[in-house]
Amino acid sequence: MPVGTQGTVKAVEPRELEEIGARIILGNTYHLYLRPGCEIMEQAGGLHRFAAWPHPILTDSGGYQVFSLSDLRGIDEDGVVFSSHLDGSLHRFTPESVVDIQRALGSDIMMVLDECAPYPCDEAYALKSHELTLRWAERCRQRLHDTRPLYAHDQALFGIVQGSVYEHLREQSARGLAALEFDGYAIGGLSVGEPAEMMYKITEECTAILPPAKPRYLMGVGTPENIVESIARGVDMFDCVMPTRNGRNAMVFTRHGRMNLRNAQYATDFTPIDAGCTCYACRTFTRAYLRHLAKAREILALQLASIHNLAFYLWLARSAREAILENRFSAWKVATLVMLAEGVDESITTDN
Repeated sequence: MPVGTQGTVKAVEPRELEEIGARIILGNTYHLYLRPGCEIMEQAGGLHRFAAWPHPILTDSGGYQVFSLSDLRGIDEDGVVFSSHLDGSLHRFTPESVVDIQRALGSDIMMVLDECAPYPCDEAYALKSHELTLRWAERCRQRLHDTRPLYAHDQALFGIVQGSVYEHLREQSARGLAALEFDGYAIGGLSVGEPAEMMYKITEECTAILPPAKPRYLMGVGTPENIVESIARGVDMFDCVMPTRNGRNAMVFTRHGRMNLRNAQYATDFTPIDAGCTCYACRTFTRAYLRHLAKAREILALQLASIHNLAFYLWLARSAREAILENRFSAWKVATLVMLAEGVDESITTDN
């Protein structure tokens, strides 16, 4: 799922997202609440109309941003108090208010308010955090139930598993959320600095407990290799800023590893970024041209690299789905991981 934090996927137009096959994007409650604000969003008719995106939208509750971006002033049973990273103004999020904000946004999938425990943290903190998140999740669920008669557009609500790196706490969190019967379940608090193998282990522990008939969403992950490994462990949904963030820095993903297009070796390379890719950037331009744009700091470089990276990630997910449906995922996984490891080029070499 391409990340459109502010109601837009950076450097990519909605029509370009449709062309590469994106059918759902993410928005962020924290950012959209602060700017442009709920009143404007409601006057606009919700985020779909405001952003001219007719397909599904998932909105994160903003819990992670409260703890990572803002000046957190306090956390208690009722919610969190924080200062805006934009102007220092004081705000409070409660489980009920984040549901109300996402109601105003009109997203198709809403997330509960959670506390994303830092890594590392001790077991006592992780226990307190996951228990608070579970109580908040129940309140979010009740708020959704109470407000359903007020809205014509029904919205799904996902719970978020927390518990840091402690297996028994993750189990408690997953079982507690499953008992509340959410529409889907997210695994949060990963890809925050822990080793990849630890992330995979926790992911597998969570998916073994969460209902298999409902979506399971690994938040904020990750590299193509992370995605392949996590699909193998039962994950259905992903989001990550990496495709567009790396694209804006001339780093592109291909079927044969990563490339930094600023490198001198691409100055006279008149082949596509990825010969197997059918995106606009690969159909139309060469590595040499994209390198020229990147070196000249042209905005088009950011746009083309981002389009390609998103197309690559969507191709990866689509290929995994096809392999699962054709009962050949295990072989596909091995071949894909070998392919992704080929010719990785992350260094930067220049000719000036």
